[in-house]
Amino acid sequence: MPPPIDVSIIAPAYNEEGNVQPLIERIRECFDPTGLAYEAVIVDDCSTDGTQAKLLQLAAKYPWLRVIRLDKNSGQSAAMDCGFRHARGQVWGTVDADMQNDPGEIVRLMKLLGPEVDMVNGWRKDRADKNKAMRRIQTKIANGIRNWLSGDPPPHIKDSACGLKVYKRQCLEGLTLYKGMHRFFPTLVKMRGYKVLEVPVSHNPRLSGVTKYKFGSRVIRAFIDLLAVRWMLKRALRYTSRELT
Repeated sequence: MPPPIDVSIIAPAYNEEGNVQPLIERIRECFDPTGLAYEAVIVDDCSTDGTQAKLLQLAAKYPWLRVIRLDKNSGQSAAMDCGFRHARGQVWGTVDADMQNDPGEIVRLMKLLGPEVDMVNGWRKDRADKNKAMRRIQTKIANGIRNWLSGDPPPHIKDSACGLKVYKRQCLEGLTLYKGMHRFFPTLVKMRGYKVLEVPVSHNPRLSGVTKYKFGSRVIRAFIDLLAVRWMLKRALRYTSRELT
């Protein structure tokens, strides 16, 4: 049996050749001093640049790095689902591979987990994107629609799509995902009866490459996906039971 893993750092990557080495080195820098048993599970969503080659080069150096490659480009929800299915940690921390989020913050967010907190959601309060004013408006619209349609009770989630999140394993283990569901993890976790806390996290400019998401995918498509989440919330089975004999 492999030794137990305390935390799995999961990141989807698509054409992030210039970012995966800084990502892996930052994970090593932040997690080595903690004494935690950790692994990084990087899911290559069938990149067409040198992402795969760079990851394999790094994996030869760091045995805690696991590289998973999808057979075809399948999108972020599929890459996240694949990462969850391969992760061995008792805690799962997610981060985007573009280095706009600091993977070292997973260490801080893990300390917030406890009896009253099962998931910690990052909030990019001070965004560092190009055209950040437009991105902030898009995020505000998307989250406003999400909170309205989902019926989530206050306090409302301010940044459901932030890639930086930490979960107790049971929050997502065994959950069936569909396309676009990566935007709604706080809602899905709440639907399963777990407690979610949201805290501000740092946000940085991209080191390399360009964003893969445009207005249509961020707002219009998210609205369509949210209708599916609303249906799931309305139709979810909710009951309690006890064995009598």
